[in-house]
Amino acid sequence: MRRVFLGLLFFAVLAWVAYQWSRVSVPRVPQSISADSIAAGMKTVRLFFVATGADSLLVEARELPQPQNLHATAAALVAELDRGPREGGIAALPAGTSVLNVYSDARGLLVVDLSRAFLQGFRGGSTAEYMAVASLVRTLGANMPEVQRVQIVCGGAPLVTLGGHVPLDRPLEIAEWVDERTF
Repeated sequence: MRRVFLGLLFFAVLAWVAYQWSRVSVPRVPQSISADSIAAGMKTVRLFFVATGADSLLVEARELPQPQNLHATAAALVAELDRGPREGGIAALPAGTSVLNVYSDARGLLVVDLSRAFLQGFRGGSTAEYMAVASLVRTLGANMPEVQRVQIVCGGAPLVTLGGHVPLDRPLEIAEWVDERTF
């Protein structure tokens, strides 16, 4: 009787070890897998940075994975502006600026809600303020053809201005920010 009991115990332990081993050896696939760039496709975007002399904007083209919606598009563009230029020039946005939310309407208005880093990290005078706003507005307008006006909000609250010089309490017409000061 004892042999039978030990034999059953041995097989039970062996079965338990085999079950545990099979659970560990089977790789688990995460539930949320982001699409890779091959499946999603790539898109060339135009980013606007401050030229070295700080008197104009320069354009830099980059290949990015094709965003799937309005929020992803705006977030990717602002993230690239935050990363800064690769080919010379100066980043115009305060470090750490990111997109919290975006909203759009059928008349071409894009409301972009930026992180507090946009306001709290800003340092500079009127030229730096103009370049920061111009960099953002021009980049969004150049890559989102449905957008005609941009309203900048920060941390869910409306902005009057970034540094006291450029009024941000109303939507900015993209066409008014396109000028010859771009290389």
